[in-house]
Formats: sequence, structure tokens, C-alpha cells
Amino acid sequence: MKKLFYPFLAVAILAASAFTILSAPEWTIKEGYAVKFTTKQAEGVFKTMRGTIRFDENDLRSSSFDVTVDATSINTGNGMKNKHAMTEKYLDAKRTPDIKFTSTDVVKAGNGYEAKGTLELRGVKKPLTIPFTFQKNGNEGVFSGTFDIKRTDFVVGGSGGPVGVDIKIEVTVPVSPK
Repeated sequence: MKKLFYPFLAVAILAASAFTILSAPEWTIKEGYAVKFTTKQAEGVFKTMRGTIRFDENDLRSSSFDVTVDATSINTGNGMKNKHAMTEKYLDAKRTPDIKFTSTDVVKAGNGYEAKGTLELRGVKKPLTIPFTFQKNGNEGVFSGTFDIKRTDFVVGGSGGPVGVDIKIEVTVPVSPK
């Protein structure tokens, strides 16, 4: 009986490992990240970001981003602008405090990469492609990307006005292995 048990166990382990799903390594977001925004009349940063980043330059199919920025962490350098930005007319931070990006695909693009997915802001979900680079430094790294969104696509503010429709977003995220 024992003679049959060990070979059976070895075959079972091999079979189970064949169905193991490999995934990209998970990265921890380090202090020093930056989420900057610039519009025609306002600029600032969001101070709070969290999420799960899985990224492998050699296995992009298993790479993914699931990142959330806290809308209430906005800082324009002006307390009145911060309060105004969090109102129902703009970020509606009381009802929808999370600005969330979830990727569906990560691909190589030129000298960098693109994370394709969905941006959710004010409860409105829209497809978004974020171009980015990854600069590895030993076992750590930094993700950097710049992209534009239209605030009116997410019902942020009214149409027109002094703020401008286009918002430029610059993101820098230092990471270490989890």
C-alpha cells in the first residue's frame, strides 16, 4: 500500500502544480508617490493613494493595476478651493470619496507600457488608457505616467467655465516588492 501511496502523491502534486496560475509579482506603494493635476485655473495634488500593483516586464498578461485615490485628500494649496473641489458640483467627495483605476490589460507601447482599463470618478466609469514607464532600481522601481482626462466626461463641474475641460494628470509611484 505504501509503495502505491508515494507515487500517487507525487503525481497528484505534479497535476495540481500544472493548474497553478502564475501571476506577476505584487508591489507595495512606497511613501513619496505623487498624483498631480493641472487644469486651466487649478492645480494641486491628491495626498492619499492605495492599491494593488502586479507588474512583470516579462509577463505583461499577468500584470494588473487596481489603484484608488482618496478624493478628500485633494490639496490645491488653497483651503477654499479644496472645500469647493469636494462639493457635490465637482468631486462629490462625501458621496463618492474614491477615484479608482482598474486595469483590464497591460501592454508594451514604444519605450514604455500602457495600462488599459476603467477610471471611476464620481460613480461614472469610463475606459482609460494610461501610458507609463517603469524604471527599475535594484529590487525596487518607479512607475511614471502622464495622461489627460476630460472632467465633463465624469460630470465634474458644469460645462465651460473658468476651470477648463481638460485635466492633465501626472503620476509617480515608487514601489518595493511585497
